Amino acid sequence: MDFTRKQYRALVLALQASGIPFTLRHDVDKRPFHSLELAKIEAELGVQAVYYFRCTPCSNNPDVIQAIVNLGHEIGYHYEDMSITHGDPHQAIEHFQQWLQYFRQFYPVHRICMHGAPTSQYDGRDLWKTYNYHDYGIDYEPYFDEDFNTTLYLTDTGRRWDGYKVSVRDKVPQQEQWNQQGLTFHSTPDIVTWLSTIHQTPYTIHHILITTHPQRWTDNIFEWLIEYTSQSLKNIIKRLIICLKK
Repeated sequence: MDFTRKQYRALVLALQASGIPFTLRHDVDKRPFHSLELAKIEAELGVQAVYYFRCTPCSNNPDVIQAIVNLGHEIGYHYEDMSITHGDPHQAIEHFQQWLQYFRQFYPVHRICMHGAPTSQYDGRDLWKTYNYHDYGIDYEPYFDEDFNTTLYLTDTGRRWDGYKVSVRDKVPQQEQWNQQGLTFHSTPDIVTWLSTIHQTPYTIHHILITTHPQRWTDNIFEWLIEYTSQSLKNIIKRLIICLKK
């Protein structure tokens, strides 16, 4: 079974053994206690990760946030202010500042990352067409500040590592280039196997950015089945959204 905590531990160990610099990014969309379990694994293995929390009740759990900070991890804001304010950038920036201040109670937040919100017509990143996040003490938003020409981006969007085909927003233009180099993986074991032979590859990777959605990773068979079933349905809806946009 994939997307278990055992598989996640194997992934982190493989990343460490590869010797390639890596960053673990976690988008806490819901079930925050799942994030805490991954944070414990990382702390045990001596790895610091970044956990991006939404402002919504299904993500924002103060006790979990504080516990993750206490384990030595970083907190970021998983913003969706444009969707919440129906595309009004002026209301959205006020909402953004309010919640940024809230999360800074727990950690001196300087990283943000947009929440994809596939069913929303609003792209959270459009807020920065009117405002500049650097003016609010933010120095990193991955879709703007990560150099994906030198960083390999792997995300479990769609509950699969090759889910970019059903992703509305969580994807980058370099994906086709990576596909041509064979850097497309379906399962976590696929990535672990590749990492064990990474130094035999003809191309150079300077950095790996791994994004997970911790609600997917569980050893509870009932939660696992629920996530599997619900995500399969979501992927169908995402395909329809992408087709309609075309």
